[in-house]
Amino acid sequence: MNPIRVLALAAVALMPSISLSQGAKVAFGGIQQDISAPVEIAADSLSVDQQDGTATYAGNVVIGQGDMRLAAPRVMVVYSSKAGRIDRLEASGGVTLVNGAEAAEANQAIYSIDRGTITMVGSVLLTQGQNALTAERMVVNLKTGTAEMSGRVRTLLQTGGD
Repeated sequence: MNPIRVLALAAVALMPSISLSQGAKVAFGGIQQDISAPVEIAADSLSVDQQDGTATYAGNVVIGQGDMRLAAPRVMVVYSSKAGRIDRLEASGGVTLVNGAEAAEANQAIYSIDRGTITMVGSVLLTQGQNALTAERMVVNLKTGTAEMSGRVRTLLQTGGD
């Protein structure tokens, strides 16, 4: 596990309970994402299944769209019934999402292209500068640049004091 993630999770686990809640809405990425921009995918390998209409990228997968980057060991592309259109991207095996100066990590993520949302689930960690938030689920709305976190949300806010 990433040492920064371990430290952030440990800090959040040890903090006072004043910043605990069941759900939280936060800004994500500081900018809105153009969901109509082309999606670029790089990976070590690609397997296409014509029967179920999927393509699976594996090994060091990096997806880029505008300023946003998503990285994972495995990403399955599910095509819509409209020819050549992507319905969603399903990333698994430990996912990192970066947009601007903010980053999020989770066990898995689903990017619904038409809706412009990324749903991250399983041990979600969002870092915004020196602040860290953890939850079980985070839904990022790329059209508005916001995210909603749920499932035992914990927040560590740096106050700037020594």
